Amino acid sequence: QVQLAESGGGLVQAGGSLRLSCAASGSILRTSRMSWYRQPPGKERLFVAGYSSGGTTNYADSVKGRFTISRDNAKNTVFLQMNTLKPEDSAVYYCRLTTSLANIYWGQGTQVTVSS
Repeated sequence: QVQLAESGGGLVQAGGSLRLSCAASGSILRTSRMSWYRQPPGKERLFVAGYSSGGTTNYADSVKGRFTISRDNAKNTVFLQMNTLKPEDSAVYYCRLTTSLANIYWGQGTQVTVSS
């Protein structure tokens, strides 16, 4: 019933920037929370940035000061602005939507590769 589509990944040199987008379609409520996770090759999927149930933003320590999450509620879209990228940021990035009933939906992921 809910579909998520990520875009904006690619190859960038260290120190560069990318902006990821995640568009949600289907039955989306304002109370649904959206966030970003990433999964490097051979590693677990970890939280990167997201909105709390109260609407405040949260970031993993590794990206604080470099990444910014934002949203356009009218378009059911969440963004991740990634600046000063490092090789260790390379991963498949996934957006996640969580409903008020704790149903979780994942996008298919978009690849981010940062060269050194």
